[in-house]
Amino acid sequence: MFLLRNSLRLCPRILQASSESHKLIRRDVKRWVAPTLKELRRRREKVGPEPLRPRSSHLEWNYKAEIFAFGSRLHENFDEKLLRQAFTHRSYIIQEEMKQKEVGIEQPDVGMLDNREMVQEGDELIGRYLDQYIESTMPKIPLEGRISIREYLMKEENLAHISNHIGTRDLILSAEFPVTNSTLADTFKAVVAALEQTSGSERASTFVRDFVFTQLNQKDLEEIWQVQNPLQYLTEYCSRNNLGDVEPRLIGECGRNTILAAYHVGIYCNRELLGTGFGENIDIAIEEAARDSLRDIFNTQAWRQPINFQECPPPNTQ
Repeated sequence: MFLLRNSLRLCPRILQASSESHKLIRRDVKRWVAPTLKELRRRREKVGPEPLRPRSSHLEWNYKAEIFAFGSRLHENFDEKLLRQAFTHRSYIIQEEMKQKEVGIEQPDVGMLDNREMVQEGDELIGRYLDQYIESTMPKIPLEGRISIREYLMKEENLAHISNHIGTRDLILSAEFPVTNSTLADTFKAVVAALEQTSGSERASTFVRDFVFTQLNQKDLEEIWQVQNPLQYLTEYCSRNNLGDVEPRLIGECGRNTILAAYHVGIYCNRELLGTGFGENIDIAIEEAARDSLRDIFNTQAWRQPINFQECPPPNTQ
């Protein structure tokens, strides 16, 4: 009986405690939250987007740590002094000298070297390494084709794309902001020169192979090297190499004198079929057959096996 009376006394207290705890865990959103957020958004849109600022303007920026991290990310050993010089452009030094003159320093001395010589040296190194890699991996392509491939790989936008994605944009010391593709490309060339001076030609050539030469697998070679008159080029090539006379032959046709006409032409040389092509008229079919013949001769087919760059022999760095 005693226990029953005590339990009846505790029941209201337990119910009251449970109701109070339920009130504490409720997550009601106040009525002022939505209007406040809308007003903040309206003010943000009225002010406009935040202007671009260089990464160095942030409080936690540590240039020395970023320079060290750059080499660590690429798994390369750079001399810190040379790497700093590779990132320093002439415009930045001129800007700093002007600032010193404004405060009354007659003979300003920034104590830094620009990367003009390193850019020129890096351009020569990249061109030489690419020539040797292209010649060793695609020996069937003639000289004019190899030159076109090298020029494509060394285009400003390609080198700027690589430079941006290896993290040079925030480390560049230049008066312009944001930096242009020209500055990004020059910085990449200077980085190659800094690596060659620090770790030697073999490491620099491997660096160029991994970041520049591997782009060939992402592009159709026929788009890089375009032969304007394929039949004439094929005829001259076969004549120089004593392969015989080039002879186009009509293999098949359908739909003549209709808008759906199609012609199938084959290119023969010394009674051997070199390539075939289709077209809505005979001239286009001959041109496509000549292009197909050149692709087979130079091994530049779209379905060719991708180049295994890990097995590419290192170029002669002498």
